Amino acid sequence: MSAGYDLTSLALFRAVAETGSIAHAAARHSLAPSAVSKRIADLEAHVGAPLLCRHRRGVDLTSAGADLLRHDEAVQEALARMAASMSAHASGLHGAIRVAANSSAISQFLPEDLAEFVTSRPDLRLQLSEMTSPEVLDWIRTDRADIGVFSGLTPAKDLVKLPYRRDTLVVVIPADHHLAVRSKITLGEIASEPFVALQTGSSIQSFLDRKASELGTRIHTQVAVQSFDGVRRMVQARLGIAVLPFGAVEPYLDATRLAMVALDETWATRDLFIAIRDRAALSPQTSALITSLTGQPV
Repeated sequence: MSAGYDLTSLALFRAVAETGSIAHAAARHSLAPSAVSKRIADLEAHVGAPLLCRHRRGVDLTSAGADLLRHDEAVQEALARMAASMSAHASGLHGAIRVAANSSAISQFLPEDLAEFVTSRPDLRLQLSEMTSPEVLDWIRTDRADIGVFSGLTPAKDLVKLPYRRDTLVVVIPADHHLAVRSKITLGEIASEPFVALQTGSSIQSFLDRKASELGTRIHTQVAVQSFDGVRRMVQARLGIAVLPFGAVEPYLDATRLAMVALDETWATRDLFIAIRDRAALSPQTSALITSLTGQPV
């Protein structure tokens, strides 16, 4: 607001207009009448025209004063809307939250969990980005995301970790594959099979490669793709087998020529975590989202 139209001067002018008296306006604001007169004079100097017509019974508004009063009413309405909007931010009902998450979380849990949270918060915007777990953690460290959902297989010692969900890795194969009759299978038994691998940086793929190395073997990657959907399509086309989270396979079995076999390894069940940089720096709406996702206050 430019000089001469400060909120205090406008409030005093409004009081004068409402009471019809500089003295009464001064009493309402616990000021000396001379102080109010000085404020009105400064406003008149800024406008370049008289705002009040003074007489023995008090004051009346001039045409310029009546026009200023109408503008002041619009200013008050705008301030009220601003206050309501800022209050919504403080209560966690408004704003934007930047979420970075790995493919496992997005394909299995996050859509329903996020939808439940935003249903009661129509003014809240979520900016969701899908990436590998190492990328998620990098985005948290560089303040490009407010919260991150990542695999517990990826180290995050420098960040705050909060438990989110648990998923299970399974083997996905063509429905007529010779291994489809098995109820469970170990990594050592399938390491020599041609694999459909996930993109470089995937926590699942990096972990499988490390586990195969511990067994004295390696994963034989036939083709590498960027997404779970790409993996399923390549397996369906008989280009190899793959290891994916249960939730990225089970819903598609009926509609595809795929089969699922349990991975008989103690590490097949893994944890997903939420990562943040600093609890104290969280906005109210981000804290509310984390509480909704984890079931625990931050």
